Amino acid sequence: MALKCAVELKIPDIINSHGAPMLLSELVEALSINKERAHAVRRLMRILVHSGFFVKQCISTTGDDEDEEEREGYLLAPVSCLLLNEEPVSMRPFLLAMLDPTLMDPWQHMSKWFQNDDVNPFHTAHGRTLWDLAGQDSKLNQFFNAAMASDARLVTSVILRDCGHAFKGLNSIVDVGGGTGTVAKAIAKAFPNVSCTSFDLPHVVNGLEGIKNLNYVCGNMFEAIPKADAVLLKWILHDWNDEECIKILKRCKEAISSNEYGGKVIIIEMVLKNNEGDEKSLETQLYFDMLMMVETTGRERSEKDWANLFLDVGFSGYKITPISGLRCMIEVYP
Repeated sequence: MALKCAVELKIPDIINSHGAPMLLSELVEALSINKERAHAVRRLMRILVHSGFFVKQCISTTGDDEDEEEREGYLLAPVSCLLLNEEPVSMRPFLLAMLDPTLMDPWQHMSKWFQNDDVNPFHTAHGRTLWDLAGQDSKLNQFFNAAMASDARLVTSVILRDCGHAFKGLNSIVDVGGGTGTVAKAIAKAFPNVSCTSFDLPHVVNGLEGIKNLNYVCGNMFEAIPKADAVLLKWILHDWNDEECIKILKRCKEAISSNEYGGKVIIIEMVLKNNEGDEKSLETQLYFDMLMMVETTGRERSEKDWANLFLDVGFSGYKITPISGLRCMIEVYP
């Protein structure tokens, strides 16, 4: 919540624009706040320095009567570049969405959910699922799509750099749950000869216009998916339980079955691992699994879990390629 506060106050952008270590007094002056809160800004920055989002550096001054803390200026830590508003792969929208009250309130209802028949704590908190509420609440729909787009920009830049081979030889690809088309746009630009489709619910894609080799199609992935050489599922299946995933994967298999080259499904997801000696990675995986439990009906899966899903649907094989951070590209073959 301290980080959310700093982002909302534009502290990363202000420090970045300063171009040098920024004194607390300079930061307070630059912020649009009640100046009587200066002591609170110091405390806010102290926890964020401790957490690794900012660093402090001593500034040479001529005054001998200044204490050391007053001569220290704030700088961005490398990770904070991802919080800048103008950064092409900024994660700012994702951070603000995950910490929005709409997505935070369900955590307060976990114990109630364990005792009732609701599908998840989100339903307990809001009386409907995340997807139903997003279809009716334009604010939620907007910030959720912005969050997914920010994640997509970061992950897709890595995929196209390190795993571009997965798209070579394809004539068409459909991005299922593709939102406003961030991933499809990037693939369309990188591979001008590939016909790209962003496929999502009507309230997500209505009003969006395709360009060149990119088009938008609305529909329901549980009912049918447009035919293509490849079907892409980025951060989709972890939102759904095994039974629901099997239904989605069956529709994917039908969408690629007419391709004479065999086609494939490309999945971008975490593959749960207990990496010895990497406690932070394991902790992040477990946090995301809890997030799926609270907000959706899904979960994060191990390789064995993924393999069982593919076997149940009748796929012949798969290949896992690690990509950005904890996520992998899983190519699944009919």
